[in-house]
Amino acid sequence: MTLDVRVQEADFDLGAEYAALRARAPGAGAIATFCGCVRDLADGAEVATLELEHYPGVTEASVEKVAAEACARWPVAALTVIHRVGRLGPGDQIVLVLTASAHRQAAFDANR
Repeated sequence: MTLDVRVQEADFDLGAEYAALRARAPGAGAIATFCGCVRDLADGAEVATLELEHYPGVTEASVEKVAAEACARWPVAALTVIHRVGRLGPGDQIVLVLTASAHRQAAFDANR
């Protein structure tokens, strides 16, 4: 099982990340994908920009813990989690979770 967790300001390329995950899990029969984007409304209020701050090291450890728990609970071949920080606007990609497994249900469940 391979785990790739990143917290970064830069945007990510969904296609490139998908290809990289497939290369790390060539025998996987299923890959579940979740890509979260910044909404333009939050609790009825218009969102112009989001500023996400983080504590380096602490944030990564927290995300790695959740990812490791998913890998312990379901038969995951490879998992990628990218969470962006910094200034983001509506429509910007903010989080990516890619989960590879032998079977679709495990990939969906671990991704969730």
